[in-house]
Amino acid sequence: MVVTDGGGFGEPGSLRKVARVVLLDPQDRILLLHGHEPGDPADDWWFTPGGGVEGDETREQSALRELAEETGITEVELGPVLWQRICSFPFAGQRWNQDEWYYLGRTTQTATAAAGLTELERRSVAGARWWTCQELTEAHETVYPTKLAGLLRRLLDEGPPDRPEVLDTEIV
Repeated sequence: MVVTDGGGFGEPGSLRKVARVVLLDPQDRILLLHGHEPGDPADDWWFTPGGGVEGDETREQSALRELAEETGITEVELGPVLWQRICSFPFAGQRWNQDEWYYLGRTTQTATAAAGLTELERRSVAGARWWTCQELTEAHETVYPTKLAGLLRRLLDEGPPDRPEVLDTEIV
């Protein structure tokens, strides 16, 4: 597969470069966004903030920009890449093929305001919530990546990995 920057999510054999943030507050709660299929709020899931790399920005720049747009949180200490994964899923009538990098982020700013959402995000993001690791472990909701509760537990217990962990490919 070929990695593309920004677009290309619908092109056969291409991967959209994505930066996501595993954002933790001082109580080690993780911030997740609540998304759903546009037009079908019952088809819902939780996911980490982040999105596609635009133009010539770095993944780090993309992570911080997306975090600010989706949550209003700008006071962030961005840490290392924790995990990398390839995923493919249907959303809004298209197939999205992504090469995702998950950065560790720390913040004391816990109030959120999604003022910079795109039109598609306004139709598909229902809000944000801070989760404890225990709440995430006990959740019955769909969460992406699917093993996030265990990954978070290991991160909190052992700290960031020496190098990014490659997660299993997820195809929905």
